[in-house]
Amino acid sequence: MLATQHPLSTALCAALDVAERAALCFALGDVDAADLAAPQWRELIPAPNANGLVQGRDGRWWRMPNAQAVVDQFDLDLAVDINHASELKAPKGEEAPAQGWVDALEARNGAVWGRIAWNDDGRQVVAGRKYRFLSPVFKFDPDTRQIFRLTSVALVNDPNFPLALNRAADQENPPVDEAIRKALGLPETATPAEAVTAINALQTKAASNVTPSLDKYVPRGDYDTAINRAQTAENKLAEQAKAQLQASIDAEVDAALKAGKITPATVDYHKAQCATEGGLERFRAFVQVAPAVAGDSNLDGKNPAGGDGKALNATAKSINAMFGNSAEDIAKYGKENA
Repeated sequence: MLATQHPLSTALCAALDVAERAALCFALGDVDAADLAAPQWRELIPAPNANGLVQGRDGRWWRMPNAQAVVDQFDLDLAVDINHASELKAPKGEEAPAQGWVDALEARNGAVWGRIAWNDDGRQVVAGRKYRFLSPVFKFDPDTRQIFRLTSVALVNDPNFPLALNRAADQENPPVDEAIRKALGLPETATPAEAVTAINALQTKAASNVTPSLDKYVPRGDYDTAINRAQTAENKLAEQAKAQLQASIDAEVDAALKAGKITPATVDYHKAQCATEGGLERFRAFVQVAPAVAGDSNLDGKNPAGGDGKALNATAKSINAMFGNSAEDIAKYGKENA
């Protein structure tokens, strides 16, 4: 119905002289014949808007606070005719053939939906695009304007409510949110059911990962134990290597000291240098070419003259000479406890 009031709607409303009034509503879209083979659910009375009104294109409005109450009034299949023939022609005894039948109603999100089973005539008319909209007729209380019963549905081309035939399919399978669809890796044609299936698959996969396969993962406790053992073994090896290095350093430095290549005063210095990285190798190379810096006493473990285990070096002899002490005097009188 348009704002100027469609003649059909005016004639229909005028023809009903009871306190209740009938109203024309709705619209259709393009569908394929294959889609009409099985019964289809279609929206017949839209849910109220934000103001609580079911409002048509012509400005008229009604109330439907409880869609289920309207559904509960359904007790007989409703004809789907052409241009409201059931309401306008049938009472006059004229033919009003049905193109299909509404055999069930449901309340969905505040709207009334009907299941339409098309007959051969209806499938040809709808698939041939001869009529593109659905227009239901309902009864309402003239005082409260509350809808309480659906009486018939018609195929029309000038609806009051723009509900296309193919809109029902869109409502049953609304498009999946773009961000969700891309996150799930679904195609543009994905349905909500396919999105739910993908989400369930991800949840199942996540649940299976709670106990991972032992051929790829190990428990944290076992991992920590293995790491501690490895660290302990590594520390022991390091200690052993350090001890071996120190033993080698001591042996090399002692050998150099005995060979007269270094003096006792530099022993600690050379050991410290040998302990640095590559220091032992450098020390060995140094010892090979270094001249002797301390002479050999040639004592070879022998006692010096006198047999008392004490020998006079050049400095001691010089000092004794200054005091007029000869070697014989020292040998005779210089013994301990003499």
